[in-house]
Amino acid sequence: MHLTRFRVNTTRSGARRLLSSPQAMHAAVMSSFPALLPTDTPPGDGPRVLWRLDHITRAQVMLYIVSPDRPDLTHLVEQAGWPAAAAADPAEPGWHSRPYSPFLDRLTAGDRWAFRLIANPVHHARRKDDEPTKRTAHLTPVHQMGWLLKRQESCGFRVLEKPDDKRLLPSGTTHIKQPHHGDRYELTVHDQRALAFDKDRSTGNPSGRRAPVSLVTVTFDGRLEVTDPDTLRRTLTHGIGKAKAYGCGLLTLAPLTPPSRQTS
Repeated sequence: MHLTRFRVNTTRSGARRLLSSPQAMHAAVMSSFPALLPTDTPPGDGPRVLWRLDHITRAQVMLYIVSPDRPDLTHLVEQAGWPAAAAADPAEPGWHSRPYSPFLDRLTAGDRWAFRLIANPVHHARRKDDEPTKRTAHLTPVHQMGWLLKRQESCGFRVLEKPDDKRLLPSGTTHIKQPHHGDRYELTVHDQRALAFDKDRSTGNPSGRRAPVSLVTVTFDGRLEVTDPDTLRRTLTHGIGKAKAYGCGLLTLAPLTPPSRQTS
């Protein structure tokens, strides 16, 4: 396994095209691996290629990739990086990639980490009793937070709870009549984005039609404790939730100090 970081040059026209289209960014990421085709479905049940865009500021956007093989991002440097700087220093090709397995192997139950996750929190609902259920996005922070909390045990971690003296209200409630977990956990939900784009279905589709895709993504930042190292390793290499092909599902860990850093 490898963890790769690439800084996007947001002033380039190629970068703007990639940042505006999860479909185009997915294809660019998958093109970094000569042995893989840019498909949405990973082979078998093994680790898959996961990626995530962190919009730190308007001018600072970082692409993170977790993958079974080391990627070659030469084409991304040419489209959305600093190719002249990369050519001037062969030791700095324009991205940083390092083995991820040593970090994964060191995970131990009881370890505590800061984490970041961009995810597509969804649930299945129906408008009428006689209608089939439909996948629907969670749109409120409390429901989005609940989506992650329901999955923490099966993902090999638990989100840490705030000390009593850091909670705004007793027991971490944020509403007197309808208590919920909004102030209970070391967890924030922010940067909600509604994405809509056309998915190219020309491959294997005689009509060559494009299928519309819409999804809602949010960023989770928080602190966790490892409860099951093996399960968490799988989570870190397989992702969480839906829309992994479109930049969702990649969980990364960082030391609790300094808390602002969000990479493992």
